[in-house]
Amino acid sequence: MRSARECLLILLVSLLVFGVVRICNADGLRKNFYKQTSCPQAENVVRNLTRIKVQANPALAAKLIRMQFHDCFVRGCDASILLDRVGTDQAEKDARPNLSLSGYDEINDIKSKLEQACPGVVSCADILALAARDAVSFPSRTPLWDVLTGRRDGNVSLASEVNGNIPSPFSDFSTLKQLFVKKGLNVNDLVALSGAHTIGFAHCGTFSRRLYNFTGKGDADPSLNATYIESLKAQCPNPANAQTTVEMDPQSSGSFDSSYFNILVQNKGLFQSDAALLTDRASSKTVQQLRKPRAFLDEFGKSMKKMAAIGVLTGKAGEIRKQCGVVN
Repeated sequence: MRSARECLLILLVSLLVFGVVRICNADGLRKNFYKQTSCPQAENVVRNLTRIKVQANPALAAKLIRMQFHDCFVRGCDASILLDRVGTDQAEKDARPNLSLSGYDEINDIKSKLEQACPGVVSCADILALAARDAVSFPSRTPLWDVLTGRRDGNVSLASEVNGNIPSPFSDFSTLKQLFVKKGLNVNDLVALSGAHTIGFAHCGTFSRRLYNFTGKGDADPSLNATYIESLKAQCPNPANAQTTVEMDPQSSGSFDSSYFNILVQNKGLFQSDAALLTDRASSKTVQQLRKPRAFLDEFGKSMKKMAAIGVLTGKAGEIRKQCGVVN
């Protein structure tokens, strides 16, 4: 039989191990956070309103998930992307990489409805995370990934902090990897989250250099499928029209699926950052794995859960804004 000292030692080690686990997960987020608050219906309200809005505007799914990415990569997932400028101080939404973001009105409307039902309870950060998930999940009518809740809202938003934190469509693999690692994400997360490019549209200016002047000599990017180049040129004449957009995932831009990875291996990734995923051995291997529909959805869900926990404010940190565009 074990001695009392041995039993005590085992108990202490167990407490230490589980204590470490708790610390590692001490971001304060949990599933169904609002069930224990005065607003237990919060997630249902967000889901129902989001579905109505996506049914009226299917493009909203891509817009909201992009907005969530841009929020989480600057100051963490604190809804700082939603704040309006104060005086002459530009906010995150005023920075060049964010000028094409949209979906603010929809988030503000959901927030307004929740404030009417249960004021001062549901954060804008949680609304954005839930609405992005629910918008993408709308066609399947079932949540495609879990969203932990309990975030609070930040009170700082600076345009000067955006550049260098938001992944660029012009980035090479090394730059992308470094940026993701800084956020606590790995190569698998980088590839899986890039799969969000399976929905939505892009402005010609974000990739026209690949068609007309890749090395400054009036040439096209040799890594881009030649037939695809001609198709893109037909849609995006040179110089690029700032208003013209094209599908990021040809013939599948309205369906959230693994099609993105299938076109990627055909050298039809629209952005330089897409093509960059094939230039690294580990990344390229993950691309091949995520061509399987179930594998993509599973890995995307895991990576979204990690990304949505970047730099979150919980407990007494931050605030619960009354309006998403201004601090209290």
